[in-house]
Amino acid sequence: MNFKEEQERRIREAEAVIQSYLPKECGYQRTVLRAMNYSVLAGGKRLRPILMKETYELFGGSGREIEPFMAAMEMIHTYSLVHDDLPAMDNDEYRRGKKTTHVMYGEAMAILAGDGLLNLAFETAALAFTMGGDPARIGKALLVFAKKAGVFGMIGGQCADIEAEDAAGGITEDTLLFIHEHKTAALIQSAMMTGAILAGASDEDVARIEKIGYDIGVAFQIQDDILDVSGTMEELGKPIGSDEKNNKITYVTLKGIQQARADQKALSEEAIELLASFDRRNPHLEQMIETLVTRKK
Repeated sequence: MNFKEEQERRIREAEAVIQSYLPKECGYQRTVLRAMNYSVLAGGKRLRPILMKETYELFGGSGREIEPFMAAMEMIHTYSLVHDDLPAMDNDEYRRGKKTTHVMYGEAMAILAGDGLLNLAFETAALAFTMGGDPARIGKALLVFAKKAGVFGMIGGQCADIEAEDAAGGITEDTLLFIHEHKTAALIQSAMMTGAILAGASDEDVARIEKIGYDIGVAFQIQDDILDVSGTMEELGKPIGSDEKNNKITYVTLKGIQQARADQKALSEEAIELLASFDRRNPHLEQMIETLVTRKK
């Protein structure tokens, strides 16, 4: 199989894992459960669960305790998108080519759906303790998973991003990199670090994985900024120019598209070089990183 076929197989496998942990739509709370499932099943590349699994395998992991963490990671990512799309945040009507959750179910139900996915993520990740893995590794992974999604991770980046919209005179490059590191890279770091920890990687190797996750995440977000000004609605599955509409300072508006492309390339090359420095190799993971920063959607 070529890379595209291998990646599609991994997407199908991740999709099956994610769906196996989604709630049944029943009871008095069925509407919020439908909204949660709609949000998760609206499509997506399942990038973070796959990065988690590939990093787990890079360090020799072979158990099933990775699966609840994979599903939980996609729940965290999806909840953040549901809330990002709300009128009080980015006010987007399309996500992954489909109507956003607040458009389909109303603003209040979308808020609850995001809350529900956030809580369900931790319920799901905790199931790893029932699967025979090393409890110490699972506990350590769960701590990283929680911190990278919280106020010192993704939520911290979202806070800085919101405040930057109203910053007098714009924002600095340091502030923008803080936003990209926390709002985007944190979950990629979380996915890869969780996979490494569950597989028994050393603290030194986990720290190197954290740096790789930073490089991938910032490069990924720079590409997102580039696509917002150069992509199409058909490619992205959402309206282009949303950053400009929301008066957002992006890497492209701050440094220009040529410098943005150069910096993105340097970050991705550093990530690949670091990944190749481990004793073990995972060619598919290396190629994944190469393709992420050249994506068109």
